[in-house]
Amino acid sequence: MGRRTVAVVLAVVLVLGLAAAFHSVWFTWLGDYLVVDQPPVSSDLIVVLGGDLRGTRILKAAELCWQGYAPHVLVSGAGDLYGTHESDLAIQWAVAHGYREDLFIPFRYPATSTRDEEQAVARELRALHVKRFLLVTSSFHTRRASSIFHQIAPDLTFRVVASPDRNFTPGGWWKNREGEKTFLFEWTKTLANWLRI
Repeated sequence: MGRRTVAVVLAVVLVLGLAAAFHSVWFTWLGDYLVVDQPPVSSDLIVVLGGDLRGTRILKAAELCWQGYAPHVLVSGAGDLYGTHESDLAIQWAVAHGYREDLFIPFRYPATSTRDEEQAVARELRALHVKRFLLVTSSFHTRRASSIFHQIAPDLTFRVVASPDRNFTPGGWWKNREGEKTFLFEWTKTLANWLRI
């Protein structure tokens, strides 16, 4: 082996060693990038996106409504689950946790992606003459959801409020399989959104 080859091999080993030694720093940074969490402000409406089968999104939105940030929560959902629309199930979950049913507005429609969902929600918000709203979704989903809303509805003002996810934390997603899958899926979707595919 020549000196140049030895130098390249040593440089590669050094870089890989540093990457391994500081993997938690890189992994945390990549997890942090996915999360946008803004302080809530007084708004016309709270919007909770569908896709959370554990109920943390609807409970976060209900809590914000109860705290007085908006009079109602528009509860989005992607479609039927065992014959019941996701938004209806979410509202039932919130009511079972002590929130009044009249705080919630079910928004039923079929959608297959966050972009489809947010286009439908944006049309509904304009029909309701909403000017400012709080957008509630899972922490790992906040950056992409925010980016898509800015793309499709630049006329609407909103803040993003993250709801916690038991399997995903920016500083520990790689410590459990569900966190790893969530991270991988969300980064794949984030890259697809950047490429508009």
